[in-house]
Amino acid sequence: MEAQGFWDNAEAAQVLMKEKTALGSTIESWSSLYRSLEDIKVMFELVAEEGGESMTPEIEASIGALGPKVDAVELALMLAGPVDINNAIVNIHPGAGGTESQDWAEMLMRMYLRWSERRGYKTEIIDLQPGDEAGIKSVTFEVTGDYGYGYLKSEAGVHRLVRISPFDSNKRRHTSFASVFVYPEIDDDVVVDIDEKDLRIDTYRASSAGGQHVNKTSSAIRITHIPTNIVVQCQDERSQFKNKSKAMKVLRSRIYDMEVKKKEAEMQKMHDEKKDIAWGSQIRSYVFMPYQMVKDHRTGHEVGNINSVMDGDLDGFITAYLLGKTTAGADRQDDNI
Repeated sequence: MEAQGFWDNAEAAQVLMKEKTALGSTIESWSSLYRSLEDIKVMFELVAEEGGESMTPEIEASIGALGPKVDAVELALMLAGPVDINNAIVNIHPGAGGTESQDWAEMLMRMYLRWSERRGYKTEIIDLQPGDEAGIKSVTFEVTGDYGYGYLKSEAGVHRLVRISPFDSNKRRHTSFASVFVYPEIDDDVVVDIDEKDLRIDTYRASSAGGQHVNKTSSAIRITHIPTNIVVQCQDERSQFKNKSKAMKVLRSRIYDMEVKKKEAEMQKMHDEKKDIAWGSQIRSYVFMPYQMVKDHRTGHEVGNINSVMDGDLDGFITAYLLGKTTAGADRQDDNI
């Protein structure tokens, strides 16, 4: 930081400062664990030398306190990927089922926005397509904060809802699906080659709620990357230039994510994790009726307080996934859920 010219490039300097903070946090976690172990070692030596049996409760308490510290260190190791510290770009799409699935997609959007709020992350809606009657047809939003992607990558996949539909006059039970995609926001210093001639850029008038001003002009942007057929759009800003800039940021992130997944697939021969994001193989079920439960089918982690989960209490599911904790039969989906 004190080197000459370090602050000449403010954005690059901020990236390095971010990495320094993350490394400092990891080092402190290891140091704290090491100090705790040394303290326990000293207490054991005292008991061995002087027979201080009265120290047994203190030793047991100290050993018990190691659990959270070990979990913190393990979690830090699980968030050591090259882009885990980056912001996240989240995209949600409803499955088949019309209004019912569109309403479920909006419920998931609210859940992730509330989770972000709980963690002190900032969020920004990049593009939102409202449903015809209720819910949403799609949404893309950015989650800004350290390790936003590292945490939210565990949420990528198909989410299943079982409930009595508020849109069914006969009050029948319905099953709905929505897909969640999570991409890391890619910094400008990460090279993602995009040839301008491979892009088709369309402008249109924004149609989301609150777009009275932007509707007067074609400020919304839709960009199609022809080689990959990736389509991104943004209508949040009044300026066409700003919408294009945001859309390009999303496009770069999606292309980067696609390339990373290609390499993983080649190296791991279509690792089991790949099927988790396939349409129809849900990673988690949210059951409102005939009982209340949220169950993650990858880890077996389940919670009975479904209202708390829908209000953004997701840390238990995310931590269980990142730490790789599984329970017996967790990889078997219960058809009765």
